[in-house]
Amino acid sequence: MLKKFKDLTEKEILAVAIAAEEEDGRIYGEFADALRDEYPSTAEMFEDMRAEEIVHRDRLFEMFRKRFGEYIPLIRRENVKGFLQRKPVWLVRPLGVKVARKQAELMELEAQRFYHRAASRTTDASTRELLNQLADEERKHTRTASALEEKHLTANAKSLEDESHRKLFLLQVIQPGLLGLMDGSISTLAPLFAAAFAFQNSWKAFLVGLAASVGAGISMGFSESQSDDGSLTGRGSPWLRGAITGLMTTAGGIGHTLPFLIGNFHVATLVAIIFVAVELMVISYIRHRYMDTPFLQAAFQVIVGGVLVFLTGWLIGSA
Repeated sequence: MLKKFKDLTEKEILAVAIAAEEEDGRIYGEFADALRDEYPSTAEMFEDMRAEEIVHRDRLFEMFRKRFGEYIPLIRRENVKGFLQRKPVWLVRPLGVKVARKQAELMELEAQRFYHRAASRTTDASTRELLNQLADEERKHTRTASALEEKHLTANAKSLEDESHRKLFLLQVIQPGLLGLMDGSISTLAPLFAAAFAFQNSWKAFLVGLAASVGAGISMGFSESQSDDGSLTGRGSPWLRGAITGLMTTAGGIGHTLPFLIGNFHVATLVAIIFVAVELMVISYIRHRYMDTPFLQAAFQVIVGGVLVFLTGWLIGSA
């Protein structure tokens, strides 16, 4: 059973405050540890915030000992109604720097509200004064965090962290997405156009293309999710990476499959070929934009592969 805040004794209020400051300090320490390699300046900022939480905890300890002695009741935020249920984002690896900063902001706001309410429930003047001081410090903590960010995140540090963020985005989103898009766009060409030229029927070609696209998406998604867990490569959650790869594989095949919903077979085939050309140019641009591949080189590699697979499907379907 959770206790209502209004039912807490002053002793329990101080105990909750001490436990909260300890937990917040540990969370800031986890943020610093998780971000140290990729975002060293932000990690240093969280280390300073952790140190501030330790100071708050020690002041609360001193007040508790003065009033109630050494024994502190085992009561924490999760035992009291009204506190936010926190998702343990600090346990996720790799940890997103924006996620960490947003979580810290929410923690500070919650601490500020808690100390204001706690002060209103306290009759002891010295305890109320301490809690009001801590509430004011938490209110100013947002500005403090901004000052710490300015202190640690110099223009050069921000540039380095932006570059690290870009690299993580490439590893965790762009690469699996591009892999899926290339596989879906190219691997489905042969079965789709083989069926189209063999049956000369738009609907049958559409069904084959749909099956090939969805099947390839499922296969690629599972394959990518099982390739590695991301703990050493920094490629992020295997299931998220697998989902991105699978969806983009399906999308790559569906693009040139949808034109076969057109009833006229010859019109549908012409539109599908145009879609293929657009898809291959988009893939070339993405490789040029994010993988630093010269556009002409990327276009040549992708288009040659696409044309060869298309001709394979055409030859088999026309046999």
